[in-house]
Amino acid sequence: MTQTPSTSHLVLIPSYNPGPKVYETVSAARAQWNPVWVVVDGSTDGTTAGLQAMAEADDGLRVLVLPQNCGKGVAVLHGLDEAARLGFTHALAMDSDGQHPAGLIPEFMACSQQNPAKMVLGKPVFDASAPALRVNGRKVSNWLANIETLWMGIGDSLYGFRVYPVEPLRQVMRGQRWMRRFDFDPEAVVRLCWRGVRPINLPAPVKYLRADEGGVSHFNYWRDNRLLAWMHTRLMVGFVLRLPILIFHKITPPA
Repeated sequence: MTQTPSTSHLVLIPSYNPGPKVYETVSAARAQWNPVWVVVDGSTDGTTAGLQAMAEADDGLRVLVLPQNCGKGVAVLHGLDEAARLGFTHALAMDSDGQHPAGLIPEFMACSQQNPAKMVLGKPVFDASAPALRVNGRKVSNWLANIETLWMGIGDSLYGFRVYPVEPLRQVMRGQRWMRRFDFDPEAVVRLCWRGVRPINLPAPVKYLRADEGGVSHFNYWRDNRLLAWMHTRLMVGFVLRLPILIFHKITPPA
């Protein structure tokens, strides 16, 4: 892996008990980009040591370790803070469980480099592996997210394969205490839209892996949907309070 390391864009992979599939995910990301960072969110499945061993043999891979599980948003913010300290301006976030298409990293990064003021969102292309309950359930969240942003163009609010401008997202997260767990992905795009960060949507396949394929899911239907319901309740309140500025962003031509 001899790619010239980017000084502006990095791949950021939050990881919590992903099982051995994480090694394949990280290797696939490294084959496409340099640098790649993994933020281990208090994993207890033994993958931390394996990832650290990979990093010791690869200058393009870095592993950051949180001592206990705090949630995806916390892991991403930890990586963003370190990225900002080192001068990176953009981060492509992707999951560690093998669902996201590492082969599309260069395309998403190129789009971000051409449109640095915007966020590049993956719009999932589902195959037969996708559970119907998950596919249909996300339609509600997408509909609400588009209302909350006056239809600024969020193609999918939940798909975590996306490129963020580092500083606007850090400011959003440091400005309030939410979006630290499963609510991170949808709340991030809504609040960034509120700040005038417009989305670009690119199609990207998503793969739901079976257990015999190494798939690991931490999604809890009742717990996580309650979290999303509370998230959209507070976002709706924020939407009403921000309506004048949202109208301004809506009618202002994009940069």
